[in-house]
Amino acid sequence: MSGHNRWSKIKHKKEASDAKRSKLWTKVIKEITVSARLGGGDINGNPRLRSAVDKGRAVNMPNDVIERSIKKGTGDLDGVNYEEFSYEVFGPGGTGMIVEIMTDNRNRTVSEVRNILQRYNGNLGASGSVAYQFKKQGVIVFDKTEVDENALTDLAIELGADDIKSEAESVTILTEPKELERIREALKAHKLAAPVSAEVTMVPQTVVHLTGADAEKAFKLVSALEDNDDVQNVYSNMEVDDSVVESVG
Repeated sequence: MSGHNRWSKIKHKKEASDAKRSKLWTKVIKEITVSARLGGGDINGNPRLRSAVDKGRAVNMPNDVIERSIKKGTGDLDGVNYEEFSYEVFGPGGTGMIVEIMTDNRNRTVSEVRNILQRYNGNLGASGSVAYQFKKQGVIVFDKTEVDENALTDLAIELGADDIKSEAESVTILTEPKELERIREALKAHKLAAPVSAEVTMVPQTVVHLTGADAEKAFKLVSALEDNDDVQNVYSNMEVDDSVVESVG
C-alpha cells in the first residue's frame, strides 16, 4: 500500500509543477465525457462521473467546461467517441504497470505507446501477466493534519472499510469498489474534513523499491506515458525515493 501512496504523492508533485496544465484538463474532460456516456449525467447516480467531476474541480476546471463535457457524453451536444482499453507493461527493475488508454484513434495511440516503451526500456506483457499484481479498490485519502486519526479509524471500521493505512502525511481508507460512495458519504455526514482524493483505482499488492539507474529509467517511463494525451492513468508498483523525483522530474 505504501507504493500506492508514494506514487500518488509523486504524481501530485508532478502535476503541480507541470506548466502544461491543459494536458491534465484534456484527460479529465475525456473521463467526464465517457463516464456520462456509460452511466448517465447525474453525478449522484454515477459514481465514476462524480469522481471525474471531482478531479475537474480539483484542477480548477470551470463549471461550464464540466457541464459541456457531461452533455457531450449524454448526447445533448455533439462529441467525440472514445475507445477504452489497457496495456500491461513490464518496466525497468522488474516493475509492473497497467496503462489505461482512452482514444479516438487506436492506431495512432498504439504506435505512440510502443515508441515510448521502446525508448524507455518498457515491454508489453501478455494479458494477465501484470494485472494479478494489482487489486481494484476504492481509496479515500485524508490529510493527517486535518482529521482525528483515531476517530476516523474507528468510524471507517464501523462503516465496513476493508483496511485503514496510516502513513507519515496521510490516512488511507480502502474499500470494495462498490462501497466507495456509501462510505465516502457516511464519512461526509460526520462532518470530517474533505478527503484529499476519493476514487476507484488499481492498488499494487506488492511494491518494488527501485534505486539508482533503474529508478530513474522507470520514473522516466511512467512520466513519458502520462504525458501522452491518450493515456488516462498509469498504475505502477514501483517505489522510488523523493531524490529521484527531484533529480528526474
